[in-house]
Amino acid sequence: MKHLFIVNPVAGGSDRTETIAAEVQALFAARSDNYEIYTTKGPMDAAEKIRREADLRSELRVYACGGDGTLNECVCGAAGRENVAVTPYPSGTGNDFVKVFGGDADRFRFLPDLVEGELRAMDVMDCNGRKSLNICSVGIDARIGCNVHKYTDVPVIGGKSAYITSTAVQLFKGIRRPIRVNCGGAVYVGDMTLVCACNGSHYGGSFMPVPEARPDDGVLEFLVVKGVSRLEFVRIVGAYAKGKYADYPHYITHLRGDSIELESPTEMIVNVDGEAIHAKKLSIRLEKAALNFVVPKGMKYFET
Repeated sequence: MKHLFIVNPVAGGSDRTETIAAEVQALFAARSDNYEIYTTKGPMDAAEKIRREADLRSELRVYACGGDGTLNECVCGAAGRENVAVTPYPSGTGNDFVKVFGGDADRFRFLPDLVEGELRAMDVMDCNGRKSLNICSVGIDARIGCNVHKYTDVPVIGGKSAYITSTAVQLFKGIRRPIRVNCGGAVYVGDMTLVCACNGSHYGGSFMPVPEARPDDGVLEFLVVKGVSRLEFVRIVGAYAKGKYADYPHYITHLRGDSIELESPTEMIVNVDGEAIHAKKLSIRLEKAALNFVVPKGMKYFET
C-alpha cells in the first residue's frame, strides 16, 4: 500500500507544507510503508495525481492535507475506485465535513490514528459530473461564499470582513432567483432563495441546515427555500443555520431522495463543497457507497 499525502500549500491562508512533511517523515521513520508527500500546483491537480497513482497501485491511501476544497479534489479523484481510500487531515479554514462526526471530529487531526485507520463506505453526490462528499447548494449562500475571494485581498476589507462585505453586496443585488426544482416528481417553480442538497451536515463555517444528514445512510436531504424578502431572510437565516427548518414550513420545504434537478433561465453559481461551478441546468445524483473513507478506529459515530 502507498500512502499519498496531498498538501494544499494555500489552505488556511498559510503554507504548512514543511510542518506536515516533518510530521509525516517522523511518523514513517520507523515504518517500511511506501509514502509520498505531494504539493498541489493548481485547481484539480490533486484529482489528477490520484488518478495517475491509482492506475499504478493495487492499494492507495490518500490524505487530504488542507480544507474542504482539498478534500473535495481528492474525492473527485478517488470516488468509484475500489483500490483508493481517502481521509481528511484538516489544515484548512473551514474543515466542515468532519463536523458530521461530532465529538470524534478532532480525531482526524491525529495523524497516527489516520494511518492506522479503518475503511468505511461513504455516499457521494454527482453534481453535473463534479463529485461532492458534503453539501451542494444554489442561491444566496452559494453567491456569498463563492464571491468572498473578491474582497479578501482588498485593504481593510480582508479576513472575516470579506464575508460580511460579500453578504452585503449579494443582499443588495437581491435574494431571489427564478429556479425550477424537480425532486422525485415533486416540482417547485418560482423565485427561490436557495436550494441545498446535503450528504453531510455542516458547511459555510457555522451552518448546519439538516443536522440529521449522514454521508453513509444511502439518502440525500434537500431543503428548498422559497423566495423571501430581505427582512424575511434576516428572520429565518439563523434558524436555517441551526437546522430548525421544520419551524418555518411556509418558507422551507424538506425533501429526501436520491436526486434533484434544478433549472434557471440565468446561470447559477453552484457551491460544491465550497468550490464553485456554474450552470443553467443542474443535476445532483446520489452514488451510494461510492467512496472508501478512512476513519480512526472505534469512532462512536458508527455505533449509532
